[in-house]
Amino acid sequence: MGKLVIVGTVAFDAIETPFGKTDKILGGAATFIGLAASHFNIDSAAVSVVGGDFPQEYLDLLANRNIDISGVEIIKEGKTFFWSGRYHNDMNSRDTLVTELNTLADFKPVVPVNYKDADVVMLGNLHPLVQASVLDQMEVKPKMVILDTMNFWMDCALEDLMNVIKRIDVITINDEEARQLTGEYSLVVAARKIHKMGPKYVVIKKGEHGALLFNNDHVFYAPALPLEEVFDPTGAGDTFAGGFAGYIAKTSDISFENMKNAVIYGSTLASFCVEKFGTERMQNLSDEEVHKRLAQFKQLTQFEIELT
Repeated sequence: MGKLVIVGTVAFDAIETPFGKTDKILGGAATFIGLAASHFNIDSAAVSVVGGDFPQEYLDLLANRNIDISGVEIIKEGKTFFWSGRYHNDMNSRDTLVTELNTLADFKPVVPVNYKDADVVMLGNLHPLVQASVLDQMEVKPKMVILDTMNFWMDCALEDLMNVIKRIDVITINDEEARQLTGEYSLVVAARKIHKMGPKYVVIKKGEHGALLFNNDHVFYAPALPLEEVFDPTGAGDTFAGGFAGYIAKTSDISFENMKNAVIYGSTLASFCVEKFGTERMQNLSDEEVHKRLAQFKQLTQFEIELT
């Protein structure tokens, strides 16, 4: 069984969609990644920071999913990172209403001693210097380092981002971010350019239109499962990353063929995440439900093409 280190935010979100709105609820990249990865019964640890206002029940929720929370720093006199956003009717675009960094502003991650030899490191969306500091703490070179980032860091910390991209194996970004990072509209050309920056594998997420996996001349495409309604897209990308990283840690196989499975597992878990607000659906998701939906995915994508 592989070890997985998850670095990212454990946070509060307040979300508004055409289906309703929430007050402060549990959110954060590390939370979504951890909940998704927990379905693989692996040895995982979350590295993050929260304030004294963060409820113990949320920490217990993570711990009860076999996620080591000794790397989650609690600053008693501080406040937890808070993000609030409003989604448009198409659910693909959103406006950020509030971002309060709070304890995250001075976050210096500390990887727990017994996870410095982790097989897989999942660097959630954070400042590239924070992501790099985690890699500096690893005592054994991980089998795989996966990085998630966003256009914000491309705008304000591009040099730092490029330096950390040189050190990773897999990057997961959306189509808009891939285009911004490379200046290329074609995602095939963009992926080729990103390969030259360092990563062996490039995963480009396209929301409701699925995900692409690139490895040199190899390309794999996984559709998103058609859903009757998308309730809240928050955390779907992180849930995808958690499913991807969890599957790789579980199987310890970093071949392109196995990564296809990782993409499918990530897409499957993300399809559940969007069905309710925040982490609500992921908190109560059973393995039986996951297996049933995987079977739907198989039915959706597999068939024999008759060559005439």
